[in-house]
Amino acid sequence: MARLAAFDMDGTLLLPSHRLGNETLASLHALHQRSVTLAFATGRHLMDMQRVREQITLPAWLITGNGTRIHDLEGNQLYGCDLSPSVAEEVIHTHWQTPASIHVFNDEGWFTDKPLLGALEAHAMSGFHYQLRDLRQMSAHEVTKICFIAPHEMLQALKSELQAALGERANICFSAWDCLEVLPVDCHKGAALGRLCQHLSLSLADCMAFGDAMNDREMLERVGSGFIMGNAMHQLKASLPHLPIIGHCETQAVSHYLNHWMTTPHLDYSPEC
Repeated sequence: MARLAAFDMDGTLLLPSHRLGNETLASLHALHQRSVTLAFATGRHLMDMQRVREQITLPAWLITGNGTRIHDLEGNQLYGCDLSPSVAEEVIHTHWQTPASIHVFNDEGWFTDKPLLGALEAHAMSGFHYQLRDLRQMSAHEVTKICFIAPHEMLQALKSELQAALGERANICFSAWDCLEVLPVDCHKGAALGRLCQHLSLSLADCMAFGDAMNDREMLERVGSGFIMGNAMHQLKASLPHLPIIGHCETQAVSHYLNHWMTTPHLDYSPEC
């Protein structure tokens, strides 16, 4: 029986409109009533998730920035990890062969150098937004992550370029089809969830987790029960072929599975039922 449930947000727990469905919210409340610890494990910024958590009105641990930060129920930081300043400076100051927009994150917020049409739609629940800044004038110290946004094919070419330049000095992964992230070495949701479990005197075997993108891979493969969304990146499905695939975020598939788990765990689960 799982004692902790960890959820990715966009493409997993949230609807395609980036809002929480009523059925999903009811299932989260039911989990809480059963004393299952809730954790939101996301690439989103802490400021963003704090506002989301306030609206949901449920106690939940926060793993943000794809594992670069862990915060407790009261907002206290349990863990933090930043990019090496040399890596952050190289990524920000190099002229990469891509038209992708670049976005820099630190504890003060989200920064980019050009307005990005549609980028704020994903943050309608919280009102979180980017700040326009000359990125080359920013400090490379205490940068949590850097991400690039562009069509997937462009980002695939950029990933090869970044890997050739940075080698093993950074963790580079897709957090969405159109978002490529540069993270600190060995920093990912799986490692962060392991640290949270240690703090709570749990094991990863005590956890269930849900995700849809490559930044969820380590978390899903390490927990006792990992579940992949039907709308997940095909790379994630291919990398973890042994894990069950549930339905689409559009149909609130996480809620559908949780209701099955809470009421009829002795029966086989079918996303279509």
